[in-house]
Amino acid sequence: MIDRRFFLAASTAALVGACTPRTGIAPAPASNPDLLSDIQERAFRFFWDTTDAATGLAPDRWPTPSFASIAAIGFALTAYGVGEKHGWITRQQHAERTLTTLEFLARAPQGDGETGFSGYKGFFYHFLGVTQGLRFARCELSTIDTALLLGGVLFAQSWFDRADPTETRIRDLAEQLYRAVEWDWIVPRPPFVSMGWHPESGFIRSDWNIYNEGMILYVLALASPTHPLPAETWAQLTQQFDKSWGNRWGEPHLQFAPMFGHQYSHVWIDFRGIRDPYIASKGIDYFENSRRATYAQRAYANENPGQKVGYGDDCWGLTACDGPGDFKVTIDGRVREFYSYSARGPGERDDGTVAPTAALGSIAFAPEIVEPMIGKMHARYGAGIYDRYGFLDSFNPTLTRTDEPLKHGKLVAGVGWVDGDYLGIDQGPIVLMIENRRSGMIWEVMRRNPHIRRGLERAGFKGGWLA
Repeated sequence: MIDRRFFLAASTAALVGACTPRTGIAPAPASNPDLLSDIQERAFRFFWDTTDAATGLAPDRWPTPSFASIAAIGFALTAYGVGEKHGWITRQQHAERTLTTLEFLARAPQGDGETGFSGYKGFFYHFLGVTQGLRFARCELSTIDTALLLGGVLFAQSWFDRADPTETRIRDLAEQLYRAVEWDWIVPRPPFVSMGWHPESGFIRSDWNIYNEGMILYVLALASPTHPLPAETWAQLTQQFDKSWGNRWGEPHLQFAPMFGHQYSHVWIDFRGIRDPYIASKGIDYFENSRRATYAQRAYANENPGQKVGYGDDCWGLTACDGPGDFKVTIDGRVREFYSYSARGPGERDDGTVAPTAALGSIAFAPEIVEPMIGKMHARYGAGIYDRYGFLDSFNPTLTRTDEPLKHGKLVAGVGWVDGDYLGIDQGPIVLMIENRRSGMIWEVMRRNPHIRRGLERAGFKGGWLA
């Protein structure tokens, strides 16, 4: 996970302002009989309102002035389908916004220079400036963020299945963008894909070589019609997975502390009932693995080894998110350490900062524990943490006082520290996994995409909907 702290500080100084939403909705009352629908629509509105309608560039965060995030664009392109399904936008509006986005990405300059480019060899830089869509600061050419972008691109390709010129153009542009990615170039240490590349220093020294959110990356790389990785790459990847297998805080599963690692690939790929040889050897599928990881988060909160305030059945969820800042404070006679933007998870970094997306992004895996918890979280803290686009990114009931400067957010009476921003990569799993829980729509659309099917089959997946 790439640290955003440098980029956030630089963007605040470099950018003149954030996108201004065109619409807003008042906070839902605690007695709202369909809280999930309200949460989902608000999360959708985040993407529809804050994305630049002239370029399709989705902000990394809002309302803090922000660069664009290519992963957030992928979530946005998929969220528009949810908006159309529910009647929040029309198919014409959906098609126009999607076409604008894909046209912009297809025209974006690609090259190996340090400045003046949006990407190289089909990959895109992690963050793009909001005016011209060029590389922001010295961020990396990101393989995983390109993969998440392509999740949205391929969703659009399969969603727009009609014969009219606009929808045909969308499908053609999606194919063009996908075929342009040179997966076989960014493998400096075969068989694994590097996390990225900098024009100043070359390939990042870390690879996608453990169990995490990178499954979608390898499925897309294996399926490429132009620059595929060898079919045996997946088996070589899963040979590394036993290092992550364990039963801490519950049933045995592949462990990855921040919850996003169990969620991102599942937003687009329906892993229910399909199994590769590795996960078949464990007697489960990857969907069940994520269900167990969700339960483990709740079990950790109940154990609460760090004695954080609020943790338990009614408040849990650790992932990568904003935090109050990087400092130590003595609270009730105990020295507590806090962090700004960071990955958080059981057994690793935990400063008491809870992110609602950690649970809501898992709602399709374990609705029986997520839905009641979210209702109670909203009832208990909603007045302080629930606003225009739903739950603010994160909050921390442990931090009720500090003399240190806050990096984000503010202290709220009766709640603790509350972030002031929404993050695109955290809003995305909320709107999309609520839909997968309710209708399975994103999964159903992606099952029709030939690239997804081909990638899974080359990886050795069998059974279920692939049969």
